[in-house]
Amino acid sequence: MKRGKKYIEAAKKLDRQELHTTEKAVAIVKELARAKFDETVEVSLKMNLKKSATVRDTLVLPNQFTSEKKILVFAKGDKAQEALDSGATYVGDDELIQKIRDGWLDFDIAVATPDMMKDVGRLGPILGRRGLMPNPKTGTVTFDVKAAIDELRKGRVEFRSDKTGVVHLAVGKVSMPPEKITENIASVVAEVERRRPADAKGAFIKSIAVSSTMGPGVKVATAAGETGK
Repeated sequence: MKRGKKYIEAAKKLDRQELHTTEKAVAIVKELARAKFDETVEVSLKMNLKKSATVRDTLVLPNQFTSEKKILVFAKGDKAQEALDSGATYVGDDELIQKIRDGWLDFDIAVATPDMMKDVGRLGPILGRRGLMPNPKTGTVTFDVKAAIDELRKGRVEFRSDKTGVVHLAVGKVSMPPEKITENIASVVAEVERRRPADAKGAFIKSIAVSSTMGPGVKVATAAGETGK
């Protein structure tokens, strides 16, 4: 992959093999950020997973950094009214489904009551490719519409390991106070560790790195005995 001049300059200032405490890693990431926009800070966790295994869950980060998302709810009757009263941006059933079939996708998250999933499921080719399909595993298929919307408005995020056993998740902006980014990283690490499969052997989280959108990764000491400076 071809790297930009600013990335190369930042990387020269960093010992890529050195391990740091989370606090120090965040400070380095902020120091090396040189883009003209407010870069996103991301944490990457490499896990000790079997090839067929995956880790997936949701969590609400203690410190939010994204703008309010447009929440769409597929629901009827009383549940539709509950969604409206709870602050959903769009609420509907058949008309909304047809609107999406016609190409409309002006929303960030979709929630559905279980009784709607038979019809919503037909939108799989459209919503699935964009990561917008309601899913009971992420709490977006539920009759408790109010609770789902409340958590989403607080900033609930989903994480999922990729084919290489790595979870990538945005945890802040470079402009945020370092202690808030550090707290968000700690929440992600704790939640991923909590999802450790029962048959996982040895250290579950093998490595942790923190980076900004345009910057190099900074290695963080793990709880498996590595120490950081």
